[in-house]
Amino acid sequence: MSLLQLNLSPDLLRLREAPYNVSIKAGYLVVRGIPYVNSAKAVCKGVLVSALELAGDRTAPPQDHTIMFSGEFPCHSDGTAMEMLRHQSVTRILDKGLEVHHAFSRKPLKGRYADYYEKVETYISLISREAADIDPSATALTRKVVEPEDEEYPFAYFDTASARAEINIVANKLATDKIAIIGLGGTGSYVLDLVAKTPVKEIHLFDADQFSTHNAFRAPGAATVEELRELPLKVVYFKSRYSKMNRRITAHEADISCSNVDLLSGMTFVFLCIDRGSDKKIIVEKLEEYAIPFIDVGMGLYRSGDSLGGKLRVTTSLPGRRDSAREAIPLSGDDIHNEYDKNIQIADLNSLNACLAVLRWKKLRGFYMDSEREQLTTYTIDFNLLMSEDKA
Repeated sequence: MSLLQLNLSPDLLRLREAPYNVSIKAGYLVVRGIPYVNSAKAVCKGVLVSALELAGDRTAPPQDHTIMFSGEFPCHSDGTAMEMLRHQSVTRILDKGLEVHHAFSRKPLKGRYADYYEKVETYISLISREAADIDPSATALTRKVVEPEDEEYPFAYFDTASARAEINIVANKLATDKIAIIGLGGTGSYVLDLVAKTPVKEIHLFDADQFSTHNAFRAPGAATVEELRELPLKVVYFKSRYSKMNRRITAHEADISCSNVDLLSGMTFVFLCIDRGSDKKIIVEKLEEYAIPFIDVGMGLYRSGDSLGGKLRVTTSLPGRRDSAREAIPLSGDDIHNEYDKNIQIADLNSLNACLAVLRWKKLRGFYMDSEREQLTTYTIDFNLLMSEDKA
C-alpha cells in the first residue's frame, strides 16, 4: 500500500506519525520493532500483525480484537509469561516473508476497538512496558518504515478475503501463471470473473467479437443500456470491468488464428472457450507444440418439450496426455452432430462450466487437493450427474 493510501486512513496515519514501523502486506497491518521480554529476561524485538478490515482503500473498524505476533512469547520483566495475552501459539505462514508464532487476545471493555490505532497501541503498551522496565531506552517508536513492493501486487486493493482466511500462502501457488482466455462468450467471461480474483501474473484476453445485448444475459455483472448501444468489443468491455480490481489484464482485440497464434507461446496456462472449427484445431496443435497445458470447455443443450437438457464438458490437456484429451475436444468444422456445440446457452450453466474449469486449473496448481487427477469432467443436467474420468 502506498504512502498516499496510508494517508487516507486516519488510524494508520496516526500509527505512522507516532512514529511506528508500519507497513501493509497482503491485506495485513504489520508493525515491526516491538520490544518485548523473553523467558531469559532479555529484551528482543518482535512484530505485531493484524488482519485488516477495509472499505475499498481505507480502513473500517476492526471486527476482531485478537492480534498475531512474530517472535517468542512475551514475558513480564521477571521472565514469567504474560498469560493474560495468550490466545494460541502455533506457527503460521501468512504470506511469503510473513510468519507468525502466537496470537494474543485482549478484548476492550466496550467490546471492540474503535480503530487500528487503538488496537495496536493497546498491545504495544502492554508488551513494551515490560521491556522498558529492563531497558528504559526500549521503544517501538522508529522511523524505519518498510514499504511493500506496490508494483508487484496484482490487485488495485488488498485481498482481505485471503488474509482473513489466512490462505495467502495457498493463493500464491497461482501467482506465477500467465493465463490466456480465448473466447469471452458466456463461459469465457465467467472464467475471467474467477481468474481475475486470483493473484496470477498476467491475464490475456482474446476475442474479436462485439459485446451485444444477448451477451449481457449470459455474462457476469450487468451492462447498462448506454454501454450496449456502443457495441464495445468484448475484450475492451471486460477489461474495463475487471481492471477496477485486477491490474494485470491485457486485451487483445483479435481472435487467435494461424496469423497470430504465436502470441500464446509465452503463456503458462490457457482456457479455450470457443466453438469448434479450423482455428480451434490450429490453437490446440500449437499449444501441444509449445507444451502449454490447457482446458477446453463445451456445452451442449437441447430443447425437449418445454424443458432443456444437455451436458457440460471440461477437458484437461497436459503434456504427455494429449491423445486422450483430443478424443473429447471437437476440432472438425463440419461435425454438426457434436453434442457439446449447440447454440443454446444459459448464464447459470455458463458459470458452472467456468467454475468446473477454474477448479480443475487450481487443482493442477496445488491450490486444491486432487486425488482424482481427472482429464474429463461432465455434468448431465437431467440426472444431476457430475462425472470425472481419468481419460477423456
